[in-house]
Amino acid sequence: MMDNKPQQPKKDPRPSMPLLRQGAGAAWPICLGYFPVGLALGVLAQQASIPVWAVAMMSILVFAGSGQFICVAMLASGASILAIILTVFVVNLRHALMSSALAIHLQGVNRWFLSLFAYGITDESFAVNMTRFRDQEWSRWSALTVNQLSNLVWISSTVSGTVIGQFIPQGAFGIDYALTGMFICLLGYQLQGKIFVATALIAAVIATLWYVVIPGDSYIVAASMLAATIGFILKRRWRKK
Repeated sequence: MMDNKPQQPKKDPRPSMPLLRQGAGAAWPICLGYFPVGLALGVLAQQASIPVWAVAMMSILVFAGSGQFICVAMLASGASILAIILTVFVVNLRHALMSSALAIHLQGVNRWFLSLFAYGITDESFAVNMTRFRDQEWSRWSALTVNQLSNLVWISSTVSGTVIGQFIPQGAFGIDYALTGMFICLLGYQLQGKIFVATALIAAVIATLWYVVIPGDSYIVAASMLAATIGFILKRRWRKK
């Protein structure tokens, strides 16, 4: 006879040292990458006359490398607060999509855990946790360790960079190029097809024309939103064909 009893949902293991060590083992490559980038951000922030406490609070409250680099660069250029807020908001909208994808693997978890977990999501931790959730048994505690250990290293590296920055001459070691280099690298990873290349070119054209015609820093937000919208429309039409 067939057993018609409903299957019991699989219990999530309690936090334990093996699970935390498992998460730490997955997080260390992220931490190695975060440390030099965080130092570069701290140095740039110090050279932009941003105090240590402000850098620390920005890393704790924002915890978004690209958004923080943009914020530091815009503060150094004298951009308005509204332009900085809108730009960082648009850049970090992708976190809502990443959180939605991870939510599938965190069903039935209490809100306090979800809030702490969502706070630590970045592009790198998202990639690691999604891969492990799909390919093997991966505990939410291991995933949380990946997020928060990366967060701790990022905060300490940005603060350390701000302290060290006062001893580094302006422009030394090519640090002024860190922001530009990082975004060129991020852009290169995204150019994985004709649609992505077209979207990047559209963003460049819109940003240039907007900057020439309309004064101020609104060209960053305008180019991001318009190019993303056009790229989405192009992708939908490409799929239909």
